[in-house]
Amino acid sequence: MEREENLIKFILENYKNIATIGFSKDPSKPSHYVPKFLMEHGYNVIPVNPTAKEILGKKSYSSILEIPDRIDVVEVFRPSSEVPKIVEEVIKRKREKGDVKVLWLQEGIRNDDAAKLAEKEGIIVIQDRCMYKEYNKLMQNK
Repeated sequence: MEREENLIKFILENYKNIATIGFSKDPSKPSHYVPKFLMEHGYNVIPVNPTAKEILGKKSYSSILEIPDRIDVVEVFRPSSEVPKIVEEVIKRKREKGDVKVLWLQEGIRNDDAAKLAEKEGIIVIQDRCMYKEYNKLMQNK
């Protein structure tokens, strides 16, 4: 448990470019207020939502493969059943651009088989954890 907490703290301290798949336009949803919170705390959050042109003033992309900027973390707010397809894109992106370091599946999202595929590519996988909660737990005393 402590090892994973140390890893999460390292991620939060060092990886500031976050592509958020499923970034919602609805301010009442965690998939909106978690990335917004991260933006307010110094992270560059890039929305990935095919139904939006922009969210919180930032251009929204329909896929991580379209994002021109460097991506450190791919944060996922989509059902677990969609994770294998997302992992395919993450692996493709890592092979083409060499930038994705972390796949972060938000609370309630888990797919062990897809996680193993990503880990084989050298991608750190965090499953079923909330970035907002982890930030508040590990970073507020910084």
